[in-house]
Amino acid sequence: MIKRLLASVREYKTASFLAPLFVVCEVILEVIIPMLMANLIDYGINKSDMPYILRTGIILVVCCLVSLTFGALAGKYAAKAAAGFAKNLRKDMYYNVQNFSFSNIDKFSTSSLVTRLTTDVANVQNAYMMVVRTAFRSPAMIIFSLIMAFRINSEIALILLGVIPVLAIGFVLIFSNAHPIFEKVFKTYDKLNNVVGENLHGIRVVKSFVREDYEDKKFKNISQQIYDLFMKAEKIIIFNMPLMQFVIYTSMILISWFSSRLIVASHNDPVLGMTTGQFTSMFAYLMQMLMNLMMLSIIFMMVIISRASMERIDEVLLEVSDLKNGDNPVMEVKNGSVKFEGVSFSYNGSDKFCLSDVDIDIKSGETIGIIGGTGSSKSSLVQLIPRLYDATKGKVLVGGVDVRDYDLETLRNQVAMVLQKNVLFSGTIKENLRWGNPEATDEDIVRVCKLAQADDFIEKFPDKYDTYIEQGGSNVSGGQKQRLCIARALLKKPKILILDDSTSAVDTKTDALIRKAFAEEIPDTTKFIIAQRISSVEDADKVIVLDGGKVNGFGTPAELMKSNKIYREVYESQVKGGNDDE
Repeated sequence: MIKRLLASVREYKTASFLAPLFVVCEVILEVIIPMLMANLIDYGINKSDMPYILRTGIILVVCCLVSLTFGALAGKYAAKAAAGFAKNLRKDMYYNVQNFSFSNIDKFSTSSLVTRLTTDVANVQNAYMMVVRTAFRSPAMIIFSLIMAFRINSEIALILLGVIPVLAIGFVLIFSNAHPIFEKVFKTYDKLNNVVGENLHGIRVVKSFVREDYEDKKFKNISQQIYDLFMKAEKIIIFNMPLMQFVIYTSMILISWFSSRLIVASHNDPVLGMTTGQFTSMFAYLMQMLMNLMMLSIIFMMVIISRASMERIDEVLLEVSDLKNGDNPVMEVKNGSVKFEGVSFSYNGSDKFCLSDVDIDIKSGETIGIIGGTGSSKSSLVQLIPRLYDATKGKVLVGGVDVRDYDLETLRNQVAMVLQKNVLFSGTIKENLRWGNPEATDEDIVRVCKLAQADDFIEKFPDKYDTYIEQGGSNVSGGQKQRLCIARALLKKPKILILDDSTSAVDTKTDALIRKAFAEEIPDTTKFIIAQRISSVEDADKVIVLDGGKVNGFGTPAELMKSNKIYREVYESQVKGGNDDE
């Protein structure tokens, strides 16, 4: 997992190398300083040698300044490496998400992916910065401090060596108990993001039903769960500090006790004793070592937190789209003919099929209406055409070729879809329409807008085609949004056009004008029109009637009126309803 994540370092390898290099240089100088201080005391101050004191003092100042410089450079490159690593990690995750099929996205959920791209990456970024700097600094400082301490007095230095196993056992116990809790924390974060996203997306519904108090309560409950989990984890992690303090103060007492006895003994036997300068440097090495052990414990805690995040990020990077090109993909869609051969389909490999045994043959350029009750899998049927999902059984052919044999981009460039949930992005009308064709001219845009019956209302805006669309198209009506999405699809000049209940928010007159424009302007494009209104499909060449995921009828509207009970009932109920209204 770590190897996969570190692949995102890429161009920041140099910064990741320079940061620990400067850290080691800083540590070496910091380890030299207590030794110089010991010499200053023993050979300068105790002997009243002023020239020695000045020389040593100057060397100490230079060492401090150089150490400070190395420390600043280490911080600079560590920050650069960590920020760059996080940038690449987000990019790699986002790039992989773009290749996901709908089923892959359904597996994670939108809120979970947002959490992983933000909170989890931030946790890993902080951990990486600590690793490239402090994780090198602390072990280096501990090793060099131990070496210098053994040079001064090996018996006292053993006290420092003895604390390491005590800390190691404590850290392992803390880690093993805290890590599972942090895994739960980030899963709960997913729920929190989902609650916030739903609330903001449906704020108009929330306010219209006066459900603010309910939403507040729902948010408070999720937020409280995160608080409780963090508190539970903190109650375990908090043992880190008393453990460190116990080790530090115990070591200080022991070293002070034995060193003071050696200092007293040095008056009788200087060889076996210890000088004041040596005691000062030994104490400095003790503090350096113990303080860096404390820093290691902090890194250890960060790793506990970030490990859960790393695992969640790795899941996204490892996820492979279940829709991918074959070895020799077909790079051209010859025409818009569509054929379903024994097609059955279920979501996420379930045994329950939402489409069963579909056999339909559609010629290029035909207009096909699709009707059926709610849950009859009308959307599922058309989503198999551009391979938003793959058929579980059987096969779907476009232009006489199995859709799984096409290059995915080639296929989707020739199939334009206007989904039930019409999505517009922040930007001008022109920018939104050019999603269909980035190279489209202004004349092309106006032409398709006229076909989609959108030109009239656009011209009434003060800025016309440069009118800014808010996020989600919140500043245009549902019908206007639908017509803009239809125009965007037409800019692709597709061989197949799919309208998934995408004229439900426009009046019947506008709906009729759109269908008339399609018939006259794009006669060679195969058109699928999913609709609830019978008037939207009565001019179609053929109509598919779906019932419970099965084809209940397929033929011209006139044929279905005679032979299909469902079509006839829908027709009569809507026509009768219209006559009653009149």
